[in-house]
Amino acid sequence: MEQPHPIIQPFLNFLKFEKRYSHYTVISYQTDLTAFFDYLQTAFGGVALTQITHTYIRSWLAAQKQEGMSGKSLNRKISTLKSFFKYCVKTNAVTQTPMAKITSPKNEKRLPLYVAEKDVHTLLNHVEFADDWEGKTDRMVLQLFYATGMRLSELIGLKVGSINFSSSTIKVLGKGNKERVIPVSSRLMDELKEYHTKRKKLYPNCVTKELLITDKEAALPPRKVYSSVKKYLTLVTTIEKRSPHILRHSFATHLMNNGAGLNAVKELLGHGSLAATQVYTHNSIEKLKDVYKNAHPKA
Repeated sequence: MEQPHPIIQPFLNFLKFEKRYSHYTVISYQTDLTAFFDYLQTAFGGVALTQITHTYIRSWLAAQKQEGMSGKSLNRKISTLKSFFKYCVKTNAVTQTPMAKITSPKNEKRLPLYVAEKDVHTLLNHVEFADDWEGKTDRMVLQLFYATGMRLSELIGLKVGSINFSSSTIKVLGKGNKERVIPVSSRLMDELKEYHTKRKKLYPNCVTKELLITDKEAALPPRKVYSSVKKYLTLVTTIEKRSPHILRHSFATHLMNNGAGLNAVKELLGHGSLAATQVYTHNSIEKLKDVYKNAHPKA
């Protein structure tokens, strides 16, 4: 990726070193801000930071919308700009934020997609994985995603020392550098032990601290994990999205459908508020409607 625009570099440093945001989150902010300042350069020949008004911002957002950008994506870009100009006010780079007159479009409320329980069962119990290190790692990745609801960045960053074999728990470093502890089944813990033992045997001199590694003894690249998950989910489901995040949705939805409390699911997912977790109650309600419709004599 190109070097960040000089105007946004201090803000990116703030996110990285003070807010301690993940590398992927910082890149996301950088991408949005670079696109914004590139637009100002292309459309207006560049605009000084202190001269940026809500009119310029609305012009950029309108251009994004014309190109077919969704309301959700527009909201993310608005959020990025709000954070950026809030930082600029705080550091006296500008006297006031131009975002005060910018309103966010309403997001379409869509229920999160998830893989059916029977399809996850098929994936983990009947699909054959290659009998080599890559195959073992692919299977462990899928098991961990579904058993813990971890985000992609959290799983990739999982350290050997994050696994507590005696208490059958995994310590996860989430957004904002917040730690949470996730309990897992004894069966998964046994498989983690086996994976770790195999790793030490095959790669006795490996210095990589991450638990999941490639056959080159390096941490797993995000694209490799994404493509692997998509490949195996394609074998068992026809849902449109087949990504690591879909397994996170599946983890949460299956917990809710089987009676888990909202607060417990919130803690397991590492959400900052219940609002982010409540979307999974809708999937549970849809399931209850189906049960009612099929079972009640007057339905």
